[in-house]
Amino acid sequence: MSLLHTLKSSIAALTLLGVGLVFTVPASADAIADIQAAGKLNVGVFADFPPFSSASSDMSLKGYDMDVAQAIADALKVELVPVAVTGQNRIPYLNDRRVDLLMSVGYSDERAKVIDYAAAYAPYYIAVIGPAAMDVTQAADLAGKSIAVNKGTLEDTSLTEAAPESTDIKRFDNYNSVIQAFISGQTDLMVVGNDVGAQVLAKQEEMKPEQKFQLLSSPSHIALNKGEDALKTAVNDTIAKMVEDGSLNASSQNWLKVDLNPENLKD
Repeated sequence: MSLLHTLKSSIAALTLLGVGLVFTVPASADAIADIQAAGKLNVGVFADFPPFSSASSDMSLKGYDMDVAQAIADALKVELVPVAVTGQNRIPYLNDRRVDLLMSVGYSDERAKVIDYAAAYAPYYIAVIGPAAMDVTQAADLAGKSIAVNKGTLEDTSLTEAAPESTDIKRFDNYNSVIQAFISGQTDLMVVGNDVGAQVLAKQEEMKPEQKFQLLSSPSHIALNKGEDALKTAVNDTIAKMVEDGSLNASSQNWLKVDLNPENLKD
């Protein structure tokens, strides 16, 4: 393989990640020592991503991600410093060491070329949601029912593949329209990610909506730079402890409005 071909392949892989020509900075000898010497853990989070992280009334970030990030900082005995990131800049921020960790990162083989992954800590799945009184437990039960979904999304693709031919799939241009169609009775059910679903489950007490079954699961991981094995172990140990002592389930109940199913933390 020629050098030119190799360089082109590398650039293409980075472009797919949306990170441009960003090269990984060599890992320090001991990232944990650096973090503890600085007295702070810089964690990249989405600033407007409820219920995982969003501004509270006092303008501090709260949510499921923030609970986990705080637990990691406490385990390292340092201050948690949230750093707002976007989908486009967060991997460069990590590679440039502006942050030590990234929250809410889905696994992909392409991303794994430039970052490392700690254990999955947050469920992300696409679910069918409907009124508690409606008997729907599997894809076959969708026959003859109307379902709202966001057009052109992974939810739409997953639903289209699973639903029987007689299912009335109503496609909308945004999540607000999907939710409104469902709660107004325009559709029997809706299909959304558990992040969107949690907000509906929390607010519609009269309807008592619930998750009927999942169409797809892809849990979120915490990302870190390659070569930081001690930091990765510390993160994994913290997540394992939170699962064992029930604190991760408590966060799930508080923010996602459902009990944490350990099966949803498997890729």
